[in-house]
Amino acid sequence: MPHFFRKLRQRRRPFCSALVAAAGQSSRMGAAGNKLFLPLCGIPVLVHSLQALSQAASVDEIVVAAREEDIVPVSDLCRAYGIAKPIKIIRGGKNRAESVMLAALEADRRAELLAVHDGARPLVTPALIDDVISKAAHCGAAAPAVAVKDTIKRVDRDGRVEETPGRSSLRAVQTPQVFTADLLKAALQSALDDGAEITDDCSAVERLGKAVYLTEGHDENLKITTPADLLAAEAILQERWS
Repeated sequence: MPHFFRKLRQRRRPFCSALVAAAGQSSRMGAAGNKLFLPLCGIPVLVHSLQALSQAASVDEIVVAAREEDIVPVSDLCRAYGIAKPIKIIRGGKNRAESVMLAALEADRRAELLAVHDGARPLVTPALIDDVISKAAHCGAAAPAVAVKDTIKRVDRDGRVEETPGRSSLRAVQTPQVFTADLLKAALQSALDDGAEITDDCSAVERLGKAVYLTEGHDENLKITTPADLLAAEAILQERWS
């Protein structure tokens, strides 16, 4: 192969589909309702997440796994806010693993990488997304993370402290979590077949004995889980925009 074409092939960016988990129940938001539709500085939480993915240079398409009753409202939001990237909205499953698997199966056949992002992480930046995708393109599995600030205790069922792990080796993992397409599908299928409870997609991949590498996350890339998180996100966005 001529040197020029070899270099061109080496520079080719892998096709990446972003899978957005948006089918949760928002149970910890109380009477506030579905957190993804709550206004954050006047724009729904989910729209912030979709805009960041749409602006990321490494993302080629977006697949949103939503609750069945939310498919039309999510479609309406995408049109209203002009999400530029190709986007599909599908019905999610009964849990996160099933929802992500369904989204993965709907991804473009060209997708070599799948980037799984929580719809409720609206403060993620396009630069962070691109960084994680770049890492996964080299190592096969990557996720952003930040150092743990609080002291962590491992407790038993009665609340008695069993262990205090050292903070130096602990990280709080965020999203997007990015994997080669075949690896993520195999990991999720294995977890679903075994009925394994997984809290994120990295843990599904780790069950297969595969290595996951962490990149530098950002403290502002928080997940909206409670009303207090929404207030914190409002303050961060107002500071960004001031």
